[in-house]
Amino acid sequence: MGFFLLGRAPRVAAAWLGLASVYFYGYWMPEYVVLLLVSIIANYGFGVIIGRLRDRAGGPGEKSARIALIFGLIFNLGLLSWFKYANFLLDTLRTVTVQNLPVVEVILPIGISFFTFTQIAFLVDTFTKGTREYRFIHYLLFVTYFPHLIAGPVLHHAQMMPQFADPEIYRPQIAKIAAGLGLFALGLIKKIVLADGIAPYANAVFDATAAGYSPTAFEAWIGAVAYTLQLYFDFSGYSDMAVGLSMIFGVRLPFNFASPYRATNISEFWRRWHMTLSAFLRDYLLQFCLALSRH
Repeated sequence: MGFFLLGRAPRVAAAWLGLASVYFYGYWMPEYVVLLLVSIIANYGFGVIIGRLRDRAGGPGEKSARIALIFGLIFNLGLLSWFKYANFLLDTLRTVTVQNLPVVEVILPIGISFFTFTQIAFLVDTFTKGTREYRFIHYLLFVTYFPHLIAGPVLHHAQMMPQFADPEIYRPQIAKIAAGLGLFALGLIKKIVLADGIAPYANAVFDATAAGYSPTAFEAWIGAVAYTLQLYFDFSGYSDMAVGLSMIFGVRLPFNFASPYRATNISEFWRRWHMTLSAFLRDYLLQFCLALSRH
């Protein structure tokens, strides 16, 4: 509601939505709001440096921009690796070296993969595609836009910023609000009724097995099928809710889920399950390797 009330001043409305998205993230994990903001500020700085260096004529600017890109990628991947794999690496070292290494309990921040991958894509696009964003509030909104922040999809600057620049989204559009609410409700039903309703059947088999019980073949199949359906409806439901929520604001998010169980091979399954992540790995992992090889 605040977004539309402030709609006559689009920059103010964009700032309000960006700050509301930061609050949304902080409501879930207040201890990691600082991490989110540090990541955003650092990547905004890298983006500005890369963009201005790339705009200089001649070879030295391109070389310096590539160095800045490499540092930006190392910063992002290092941050992501620490929070995702620090506990695993320390446990492995304790096992291999039999040393009493200090215990460091690293809690994985919600959504770190998605806001990190989104910003990696932005840095690479700044270097290779001429993407520029020098307005910090707009960059903040691009990264923190709450429908995608917790569990995706991975966004691209070119997909989102033209929409945020469109004055139409700052005025309520009844058709899009109704469609967004309907899609959100469908996703909520998938999550609450189907995924959460199926979960007890999977949990019963897995919990009993963990406690030492040997399930029959029929029980094992029940647990496996129930867990498969639980995962399917959980992710499908969230994907629908994210697109529906965004549609209420008049902003179109890329679809991230396309009936993966209809796939005919594992490659197609992966492309259908997490569409934006598979596209990111295909398009930007190669760019990272090329940036390193040319330095």
